[in-house]
Amino acid sequence: MVNQKTLADYCHQYLTVDKFDDYCPNGLQIQGKSDIKKIISGVSANQALIDRAIDEAADALFVHHGFFWKNEPPTLTGIKKNRIKALLDNNINLFAYHLPLDAHPTIGNNAQLATRFDIKNPTPIGDTLVWQGEINTTLANFSNTVKQALSRTPLVFGNDEKTLKRIAWCSGGAQTYIQHAININADCFLTGEVSEQIPAIALENNITFISAGHHATERYGVQALCQHLAQEFNLDHHFIDIDNSV
Repeated sequence: MVNQKTLADYCHQYLTVDKFDDYCPNGLQIQGKSDIKKIISGVSANQALIDRAIDEAADALFVHHGFFWKNEPPTLTGIKKNRIKALLDNNINLFAYHLPLDAHPTIGNNAQLATRFDIKNPTPIGDTLVWQGEINTTLANFSNTVKQALSRTPLVFGNDEKTLKRIAWCSGGAQTYIQHAININADCFLTGEVSEQIPAIALENNITFISAGHHATERYGVQALCQHLAQEFNLDHHFIDIDNSV
């Protein structure tokens, strides 16, 4: 068991939250009970995940996508009111970590993808959120590795027989970051989503592109964080995957 403030302070330091200028507040977003023993993790704080956390009598819910995003309406109405009311009524803490959970060098989404895709020498590209690493396989073989690792068929743009040696990637909706991959002469850029203009940009820059799923590429950071917290503070932890095809 751990005190809520102790847990929040630990995560703040462990994830170096102060380094990031984010689109939302990182940390404890909704305050619940003071003592925490059981934690649930998931990608996004939607009603389905909150309901599951309630069913499992969670003390805290950890997510990558929480509430209070920049430029969203500040009013507590509609589904936002319903979600927050459910947490408050059940005294469940909501912790949300966005960019700090993408960038962390070991438990972050990008680091976790490197492990699952067997990418060698993974490292960030400068001070960006995009990572680079080494593989030695064809686009077809690597796409199959991604499919098996994420249990989801990716969208693939490029020649299946092209040999990939340097790869760049960024979890989530980072398709507009493709220029970072082009700048380092990567053979492939992988992210979660694709936009209309991206296939042509990739083709004209002789780089292959994989859209592996926003949700699918961001399942693993929050799991790894909560597994770490469970070991550090002797907590019960359960990851709940609310399926999302995007």
